Amino acid sequence: MSRTMPSKSNAQALLTLTAANAAAAPTSQDIDVSNYGGILLYINITAISGTSPTLTVTIQGKDDVSGQYHTILASAALTATGMTVLRVYPGLTAAANLTANDVLAKTIRITTAIGGTTPAVTATISPVLV
Repeated sequence: MSRTMPSKSNAQALLTLTAANAAAAPTSQDIDVSNYGGILLYINITAISGTSPTLTVTIQGKDDVSGQYHTILASAALTATGMTVLRVYPGLTAAANLTANDVLAKTIRITTAIGGTTPAVTATISPVLV
């Protein structure tokens, strides 16, 4: 797993998963998005195997006073290779597990959860901040 912060060009992967179990599912560092109104989060699963393997990706906002996180948007349990895009921005038409008509907290993080029996997931998660 590697972790990099999004650059001004938003061209880098935030998280790269090569995980064989739930304990290996990474969480990003806190990301300051105070200069942005929304996010497109690209989830590109290139390999997924095991018995009923799943990957769930969640965008969480942070309460900077308490340090607690809350869910802004969580994907459905992803079960196949391919691209999924999560969208958060005020005024968007909400769609369950894909799009949130919401604002970002000043600080966010991206979490992942891997499920199934002997799952193995390879994926990149890349943000475009807007």
